[in-house]
Amino acid sequence: MGILVDKNTRVIIQGITGVYAKDQVRMMVKYGTKIVAGVAPGREGAEVEGIPVYDTVKGALEDHPADASIIYVNPRIAKEAALEAIDNGLKFLVIGTEGIPVHDTMFIRRQSRANDVWVVGPNGLGITTPGETCLGTVLPYVRPGNVGVISRSGSLVIQLLYFLNQAGIGQSTFVSAGGDFVLGRNPVEYLELFEKDPGTRAVLFIGEIGGMKEYQIAEYIKEMSKPVVAYIVGRTTVPGKRMGHIGAIVASGADSAENKRNSLKNAGALIADTPWQIIDLLNDLI
Repeated sequence: MGILVDKNTRVIIQGITGVYAKDQVRMMVKYGTKIVAGVAPGREGAEVEGIPVYDTVKGALEDHPADASIIYVNPRIAKEAALEAIDNGLKFLVIGTEGIPVHDTMFIRRQSRANDVWVVGPNGLGITTPGETCLGTVLPYVRPGNVGVISRSGSLVIQLLYFLNQAGIGQSTFVSAGGDFVLGRNPVEYLELFEKDPGTRAVLFIGEIGGMKEYQIAEYIKEMSKPVVAYIVGRTTVPGKRMGHIGAIVASGADSAENKRNSLKNAGALIADTPWQIIDLLNDLI
């Protein structure tokens, strides 16, 4: 069944004429994502993969009603792109852009919550309900199933989803929550949705060093009826050394991998020490 998006979700792409966006659009169209229009100021009348391009979100929505927007624009204008989508009534955004100034992301977060808009990202792969739709990066080896997957890391989860596929473990929905310190929605909010989703039997959470988001997960796990498997990376990272992206850095003992692992374990999560152990734990559960 999955959460948040399905085969009926209609999508526009902001920044559709960029090189990266074109590659993503090509894969999403092939996957079956219902992309109805694109937005690129000054490019109205063009087409990308047969998808009409408009100057503004308002213009696109007047001709093509939609439910969601995927934003692939320069980080300096990402805030304006997100606010344009929010102001025109879209209730679901995926922001793939990396390097957005943190105060801009904070403003997006505040405005989106004030307008009841769900924002995935920024700085993530997006969201996929396997077999139905993908809003973001298409991973060819996701498969329908009953394990919900939430990840802070984009690159790591690609490999882990491959392992799940090889083991025959499918996903209800896969979410790349984003790699920045400030996110539109924190990982725990996806966990809450998976807990309510009848199509999800267990959840895999992939966390990492940096920030306090894993502690929110731990607190919520105490109230859950569904099992959670957690894999936290960065156990050997040197304090003060950034790992991969801006949100993954140990600034104190609290945001280290080991402390997070202990907190999740004490809350009732099943802790995997290796990617291969994830498979064993999930197989035991489902």
